[in-house]
Amino acid sequence: MVTRQDLAVAPGLAQTARILARASVLVIGDVMLDRSVYGGVERISPEAPVPILTEERETAAPGGAGNVVRNLTALGVAVAFIAVVGDDVAGSEITGLIGGQTGVEPWLLVQGGRTTTVKTRFIARGQQVLRTDREQVAPIHPKLADRLVRIAGDAMAATGVVLLSDYRKGLLSAGVPARLIEAARKAGRRVIVDPNGADLAQYAGADLVTLNRRELADASAMPATDDAAIVAAANALRAAHGFAAVLVTRGSDGMTLLDGAATLHIPADATEVFDVSGAGDTVVATLAAALGAGTDLTSATRLANAAAGIVVGKMGTAVARQTDLAAALSPASGALRKIVAAETAAEHVERWRHSGLRVGFTNGVFDLLHPGHVHLLEQARAACDHLIVGVNSDASVRRLKGKGRPVQPEAARAAVLASLASVDLVCVFEDDTPEALIALLQPDLLVKGADYALNQVVGADLVRSHGGRVILADLLPGHSTTATVARVRAGA
Repeated sequence: MVTRQDLAVAPGLAQTARILARASVLVIGDVMLDRSVYGGVERISPEAPVPILTEERETAAPGGAGNVVRNLTALGVAVAFIAVVGDDVAGSEITGLIGGQTGVEPWLLVQGGRTTTVKTRFIARGQQVLRTDREQVAPIHPKLADRLVRIAGDAMAATGVVLLSDYRKGLLSAGVPARLIEAARKAGRRVIVDPNGADLAQYAGADLVTLNRRELADASAMPATDDAAIVAAANALRAAHGFAAVLVTRGSDGMTLLDGAATLHIPADATEVFDVSGAGDTVVATLAAALGAGTDLTSATRLANAAAGIVVGKMGTAVARQTDLAAALSPASGALRKIVAAETAAEHVERWRHSGLRVGFTNGVFDLLHPGHVHLLEQARAACDHLIVGVNSDASVRRLKGKGRPVQPEAARAAVLASLASVDLVCVFEDDTPEALIALLQPDLLVKGADYALNQVVGADLVRSHGGRVILADLLPGHSTTATVARVRAGA
């Protein structure tokens, strides 16, 4: 039976997204260090016809199976992670990055003399100009493979789902996948495989295999041009290797799930596509989390489709957080969707800046919204392309203004602000000042009321240090929240 479904037919999916943190997943796969060097290109080298990148900043993150782990922890999932690194600086850096993640139990085995995979991307104003790879792809040492399988067998007892993430760097080779699948079968655990390469025989008996359209065509030696061809190729692989199910990711055409006699086509769930990097990692991570939380495979696939739609709308190798997923599936109004976590706001900023748009920021308590607030926000929005408003949390307001404040809880204050056309995003912050939030967002414009002096504006130095601007907006006389609260209480 072939069916087509979309997210609208699953009103309980948002609630399902909220229980993903119940899951525990064992990830086994190739880890690498993803390094990104950002800067600008203003001239061509006199030594050769190549651009000169002036470096401005550098970031490093776990890549490969490490990015699968990042996606799982973003969903609140408890993760056991088994991988192999070399005895080099990159291996030590990966160990620190993985170990610093909450909810991860790492088993990063070290093989002497092995080179840890490092991918370095050089990016100029949002455009990748060069990538360099340093790696060793030979199979891991047989004794280390034996140790890995033993550790995996123990870890399976404490986790609900096993996920094999193969980037063809040598860990999942030389019979290791078959041994892991056999151990999982004995432990009663489902196995999800994100393979790499045309030879899928080593994953025989897996419960779910995920492939993109090209990988499906290569592995089956059959066309994967339309629905019928994809179904035929996937069914051929299921029959040949004993896979219980195959999920085919099809880019802008969505996903196709073949599970026994049923075939499910799900359209893509992305409104904007900025970067597809790492979307496959997000898909398998969400599938594993959902299945580990007790969700059926059809619902897990819908969740994975929604998560993929989220990450392709972000810049770089991003993750879909549990809050992102719940918000995307929630029936909440468009206004309430403007209320986001600080990390999500930072991702919006990166995307806007990549499009050449200026981002503004202002902050306050906004306890009883009055015309003075509206006037300030409209001035701020007029000076930028997108405006983010930071709102003090209830605890922060009590520390700053004393007992009896705020009059309105933070959820209500944020909702009212989000309903304004001049406001693009709202972030509630817990600190007494927005300095940490400003440092994270790095807005191009910082706006406060003219009752402040420039040297009193929190974050002004931060904004100016990266070339931003600070402006003091005109005030409407006669409007004050404190005075309004005092009048109301006097009348009471």
